[in-house]
Amino acid sequence: MKATVFRGTQKLGVEDVERPKAGAGEAIVRVTLTTICGTDVHILRGEYPVKPGLTVGHEMVGVIDELGPGVTGYQAGQRVLVGAITPCGQCRGCLSGHASQCGHGGGIEAAGGWRLGNTMNGVQAEFVRVPFAQANLAPIPDELKDEQVLLLADIASTGFSGAESGGVKIGDAVVVFAQGPIGLCATVGARLMGASLVIGVDGDEARLSMAKKLGADVVLDFRNQDVVAEVKRLTGGGVDVAIEALGTQQTFESALRSLNPGGTLSSLGVYSGKLQLPYDAFAAGLGDHRIVTTLCPGGKERMRRLMEVVRAKRVDLTPLFTHRFQLKDIQEAYELFSQRKDGVLKVAIRP
Repeated sequence: MKATVFRGTQKLGVEDVERPKAGAGEAIVRVTLTTICGTDVHILRGEYPVKPGLTVGHEMVGVIDELGPGVTGYQAGQRVLVGAITPCGQCRGCLSGHASQCGHGGGIEAAGGWRLGNTMNGVQAEFVRVPFAQANLAPIPDELKDEQVLLLADIASTGFSGAESGGVKIGDAVVVFAQGPIGLCATVGARLMGASLVIGVDGDEARLSMAKKLGADVVLDFRNQDVVAEVKRLTGGGVDVAIEALGTQQTFESALRSLNPGGTLSSLGVYSGKLQLPYDAFAAGLGDHRIVTTLCPGGKERMRRLMEVVRAKRVDLTPLFTHRFQLKDIQEAYELFSQRKDGVLKVAIRP
């Protein structure tokens, strides 16, 4: 089969590889649509370590091709969504209610339950082997198209979780720092959770425009204004929840400074280097602030619930697909996506 294989820093391309087979508890899914995540770009740049020879990618929808022993209730030919996080459902993390922190994969340590495209071959390919299939194959309702559900596998689940973990309540004021794909989904999530004021912050006009289309009440361009001061002016002192969706010192600190006393900073960004916590922004530890972090929730029940939100027409994420490619042209897609050219948000890739 054809697969997108990582060979080293800045070395990635489509190759012929052996088609996988299903072992006990596993399934083989024929991929019908996939995409590129910012984490895949970090892998390509050598900023996140994976083994050379790995097939990358962790967001996909497809059709069941083969079921291994022990997988019941499914059949070949069934359309399924598989989350980027594939919990086993049986380990200490899963049974404690933290499925995203499912036991680490073998070899290079996984971040929680992230295996596909990390510790095992991923989904930017014609076929993929899905681990713990019983816990991770979510049947797709017939009326939903691939593009309507693909982004639920990762960025929507992650973005929505920023609002969920932040405890957004009806009537809350929320600011979301960075309006990339995950930040845009956090903006949608804040609205879904009942926020009465959602503020989107970015420095890209196309992304700010999309934030408005997806439900932000106000958008702020950090390039030409003091965003923290404007957030405090708009809210009369600060937001109830600030969601950080980029992973930089600047956005983290700005989010913290935007909070009301007793507010929550919900962090979705992936940080590198040293992250500092200025004592004044933290109210010297006396502000009753709460800082929470979240890894993308996965598993079939999470995917089912998100698909129900789409089926009920509460959200439509298809506008985020700005470009489309065939698998054979995925290197071109990586260049476009990683360089943020031509107003790209997400790319849809068909094997």
